Amino acid sequence: MAKAGTAVEKAPEATGPNRELTRFLSGPEKAAIILLVLGERYGAEIWKELDEDEIRTVSRAMARLGAVTAEAVEALVAEFLSMMAHGGAVTGDFDRTEALLNKILPKEKVYSLMEELRGPAGRNMWQKLGNVQDQVLANYLKGEYPQTVAVILSKIHSENAARVLSLLPHEFALEVVSRMLHMEPVQKEVLDHIEDTLRTEFISNLSQTSRRDSHEMIAEIFNSFDRQTESWFMSALDERNRDSAQKIRALMFTFEDLAKLDPGSTQTLIRFSDRDQLAIALKGSAPSMKKFFLSQMSTRASKNMEDLMAGRGPVRLKEVDEAQTKIVLLAKELAAKGEITIGKNRAEDELIY
Repeated sequence: MAKAGTAVEKAPEATGPNRELTRFLSGPEKAAIILLVLGERYGAEIWKELDEDEIRTVSRAMARLGAVTAEAVEALVAEFLSMMAHGGAVTGDFDRTEALLNKILPKEKVYSLMEELRGPAGRNMWQKLGNVQDQVLANYLKGEYPQTVAVILSKIHSENAARVLSLLPHEFALEVVSRMLHMEPVQKEVLDHIEDTLRTEFISNLSQTSRRDSHEMIAEIFNSFDRQTESWFMSALDERNRDSAQKIRALMFTFEDLAKLDPGSTQTLIRFSDRDQLAIALKGSAPSMKKFFLSQMSTRASKNMEDLMAGRGPVRLKEVDEAQTKIVLLAKELAAKGEITIGKNRAEDELIY
């Protein structure tokens, strides 16, 4: 028997009219289909011939395969036509991949492979954590002991650790930094325990814990539209699904919503904003927005901003949209760091980002 790794690199190609059925499949996908068809009984020996990287590659392709028609299967494994006459189409997904691997490989190896397929990419736990969204990791670490968090942050890249620290409550983050400053070498048993806890309580559940509400996701996308595109989508959505349109509107945060900032937050935002960018954003805004921002500036700064707006001359609407979007994103960044407090469209539901 040839080494199965060859099937990963050069899976059999269909010929004749059936070639169109398989031409867009990658090598790992073709190998995954063949192994799904062979199943446990006939495929076990092939799986044993694969090395760990090959098993990982084929498993990832198998888990993401979805439905494959019987015609495409027959085109790939013409030499197994007699068996395929009863096999029909196959479907690859996480559950079937895991079930098949559990019958062939040791459970520990299967767990590690499936964890990698479902969770962030990375060869070890610390690389995986580096690929987790900063806010998701920070939310998890808030519930841990400062000493544990100190150990975890000391094991990941400094850039990741910095971003996560900035998202933790200030007093808690300060305590973590203090523990890191006085931290002694960590015993292997302690480190192993932390890794096991992260693996079982965090990484393995990441796909569920990081799942966002679909309305929130769409609201963020709509926030990045220019006015014309946003208006078109919202109008169309109003006609098709008014309830969803209202939920999305409630979750969107626009430049006009900055008028809900308290004076201190507004002044902080102005201080961190690029003057030219703010001038363009205000030049294309409603008079009430101009008045709101200028009222939070000193007399001299207000006069300078008005001169800057006047000196810009005609400004394209696209430039205004881009400038306003950047100011909104800046406001969100400052809120995430605790520098300012912003509220969404519902005035009574003030949220800290």
